[in-house]
Amino acid sequence: MVFCTSFESKIGLIYIASTDLGVCKVALPRQSKREFLRWLRENFKDNEVVDNNSKNREVIDQLSRYFNGRLAKFSLPVDLRGTPFQLRVWKELTKISYGTTISYKQLAKRLGTSRGFQAMGRANAANPVPIIVPCHRVMGANGSLVGYASGVKTKEFLLRLEGALML
Repeated sequence: MVFCTSFESKIGLIYIASTDLGVCKVALPRQSKREFLRWLRENFKDNEVVDNNSKNREVIDQLSRYFNGRLAKFSLPVDLRGTPFQLRVWKELTKISYGTTISYKQLAKRLGTSRGFQAMGRANAANPVPIIVPCHRVMGANGSLVGYASGVKTKEFLLRLEGALML
């Protein structure tokens, strides 16, 4: 079963889905409910998806504490859906510490891959659980806030919250 809910956060309405294995989807405000539901249909059978706030209580609690500056490391299990390459990229993203950033080039080097920065960017953009898998901590080579599926303003907000960007 896939348990879905939504909650109002400091950055707007967030949709969440989880399975018994862990969080599988976090849709930040720039993603519509329609897009959230489309992702669920692409990854699960319709009869497996149910509304359930209580099954996502811990996800909501940890995200809320993160947004209030009271949580630096998530302790949530995740149930990631992606290609083998995407899964490798997302696993590496979880190793980027709170309050720090790396470049797409550094990410590729960490993965020991010759795939270009565009491949890293596409994998980041497809990350189904942003913030928990911190794709916002990857920057352009010159430190610029390039690309973020939820918008550069959200990326900037998250990095400032973590102290990775100064005012």
